[in-house]
Amino acid sequence: MAISAKEVMRLRQRTSVGMMQCKEALVQTDGDFEAAIEVLRKKLKGKMDDRTDRQAPEGVVAVARSNGAIAMVQLACETDFVARNETFAQAAGQIAQLVLDGADGPVTSSGPIDRIVDNLRITIQENIVFKEGVKLTGDTLGSYVHHNHKIGVVVAAEGDLPDDLLKGICQHIAAAVPVPLTVDEASLPADLKHQQELAAVEEAKATGKPQQISEKIAVGKLRKWVDEHTLMGQIYLRELDAKKPVRDFLPKGASIRKFVRYQLGS
Repeated sequence: MAISAKEVMRLRQRTSVGMMQCKEALVQTDGDFEAAIEVLRKKLKGKMDDRTDRQAPEGVVAVARSNGAIAMVQLACETDFVARNETFAQAAGQIAQLVLDGADGPVTSSGPIDRIVDNLRITIQENIVFKEGVKLTGDTLGSYVHHNHKIGVVVAAEGDLPDDLLKGICQHIAAAVPVPLTVDEASLPADLKHQQELAAVEEAKATGKPQQISEKIAVGKLRKWVDEHTLMGQIYLRELDAKKPVRDFLPKGASIRKFVRYQLGS
């Protein structure tokens, strides 16, 4: 069967695969366009699977949102050049939408996500990795993606929080050092808090102060550690001059229920 140059070009535009490989696929499938795409995908996927041991430190964070739900994903690649590619960014957005359409909570992968990743590996010819994704639901949701698209934050809150405050809290979580571990003291893992409590007691004892004083020192040290490592206790970066913790900026009756922070390479 004769394969026209027009059909070969159409297949190349659809797949970004070389002209000769496109022609061979069309010949093999007697001109069946969709079958040719599948032939190329299977053939080239095997070659691209050999690249999966390569490091993928670059990539983007993408967010998708609808009424009452928000999703965030990490899509990684080998080079910053690819991370800035429009096709790569669009694929990350498509994956974020798939996560948004799915169930609440963390997402590792799925058939539709794997297919997008496989097609990217074939067309871009780098190791592409879907790192992780998450979906949060609620009436009050916020998000922030840094301008380099390598850090992103989503927040689920309760109560009446202005959009600007929600965005500011997301920006705080993105920039804070240390990165907040949890929302507040109550949500800290019990074993981690216990470790810090023991460390505070040992440090207080080492001062040589009387027991009553060293106990107060230990309580103060633990309180300082909790404030420095929880969102509610950290000094709000958007209002740094005020030197007040995030909790002081929340309207009465409002609270932060959960947050997720992604950073490429971390």
